[in-house]
Amino acid sequence: MAEKPVLRIGLIGTGFMGKAHVFGFATAQKVFDLPYRLELHTVADVTEEAAARAAADFGFAKATSDWRSMIVDPDIDVIDITAPNALHKDMALAAIAAGKHVYCEKPLAPLAADAQEMARAAAAKGVKTQVGFNYLCNPMLRLAREMIAAGELGEIRGYRGLHAEDYMADATGPWSFRHDPAGGGALADIGSHALATAEFLLGPIIEVMGDCVTMVDSRPDGRGGASPVTVDDVGRAFLRFANGAQGSIEGNWIATGRKMQHDFEVYGTKGALAFSQERFNELHFYSTDDPPGRRGFRRIEASPDHSPYGRFCVAPGHQIGFNDLKAIEVEGYLRAIADESPEPFGFAAGLRVQRLVETVQASSAARQWMTVPV
Repeated sequence: MAEKPVLRIGLIGTGFMGKAHVFGFATAQKVFDLPYRLELHTVADVTEEAAARAAADFGFAKATSDWRSMIVDPDIDVIDITAPNALHKDMALAAIAAGKHVYCEKPLAPLAADAQEMARAAAAKGVKTQVGFNYLCNPMLRLAREMIAAGELGEIRGYRGLHAEDYMADATGPWSFRHDPAGGGALADIGSHALATAEFLLGPIIEVMGDCVTMVDSRPDGRGGASPVTVDDVGRAFLRFANGAQGSIEGNWIATGRKMQHDFEVYGTKGALAFSQERFNELHFYSTDDPPGRRGFRRIEASPDHSPYGRFCVAPGHQIGFNDLKAIEVEGYLRAIADESPEPFGFAAGLRVQRLVETVQASSAARQWMTVPV
């Protein structure tokens, strides 16, 4: 058997998402028959000391405080960006210009205009890209989409999506890059997941009516003063889909007590689906075909019947986790790099989500329905 080619990874950023990406690479190699052998080549952080610690902790061969040195390194094949959002554009464009494949955590860029520039550059250069929307890799979401497409719910009438957490619920929490008017706010940060899931399940959203509200109008600036907050703490939108369905989504980062409520409900003429990320190994299905007196939401448990769950566990009910979703995302991306399949969620898809976010924001400001640009 021929030895697999090596794909060398350069990671920029060593926070929570950087660690999640490393877990994804490590796990993917164990559970999938990948087209490449992966090598964790170089990791970059803001200081040499921080980079060296990350290299030791994550298993990278080299460390640097200069991410630009990774871009020009001919040995590195993929640049993986988990740095703060405002840095994504410059890093990605530099990597693309150097002919590197780019794996970028969401959001792709703070503004749709920037995301469009990045998507066009990647397409022109012919490199493969991936944006980190790993919730879409859940076998239960794939099952839900299959059931909807197969007509098991009948004609889809309604949709409700929600992504709620409480990491900004404390009004004394400090101002951060997530509060930057350029690309910040709950809608952009987590409501983007709700929008991506809505289109993943039901197809294109064509019109939106937004309502974005700021509940905490200032936060400590870390220097004894306060910085004003102008971005939304809660972003909501009514939706009209191309298939005729209507619905709503919400992104909320001040939802006290909620840690990961990435939920959806889909209502059709023949049935309904309900899902919660807080119990993401379950999908609940209601069917009008059930006889009277026997109707109710039944639980479908994730199992080896729902690929690729079986790659992680041979038995139903044992469950997969968040980092496993990253591994599934990595596997799909590597197959795209190997030209075995299309990009699962490339820069063009990341641009689409950013356009949805900005259309909701513009609709909220104008207080009227708006058409989503194609």
